[in-house]
Amino acid sequence: MNVIIDLCVVPMGVGVSVSEYVALCQREIERAGLVHEMHAYGTNIEGEWDEVMAVVKRCHEVVHEAGAPRITTTMKLGTRVDREQSLADKVSSVSRKLAP
Repeated sequence: MNVIIDLCVVPMGVGVSVSEYVALCQREIERAGLVHEMHAYGTNIEGEWDEVMAVVKRCHEVVHEAGAPRITTTMKLGTRVDREQSLADKVSSVSRKLAP
């Protein structure tokens, strides 16, 4: 089953700036070869359920390995079985409706 998630991994106990830790997580997503798009407060990821969940776990592992004693993560996810739909499809659908 495919899933689209919006993932926000927030390391705690590492100071105010967390971009170094976010970059570690982004590298793991890229290594996994999953379709993704980073935005200001997280990353949208799409792919097969087990692969996406494995990269979420890997993000936690590398951020802890880098010294974050605690992590809080929020995740929204959606699945669809009536037809295939990608991140790009979802954005295009709304963009078409916004066009004059």
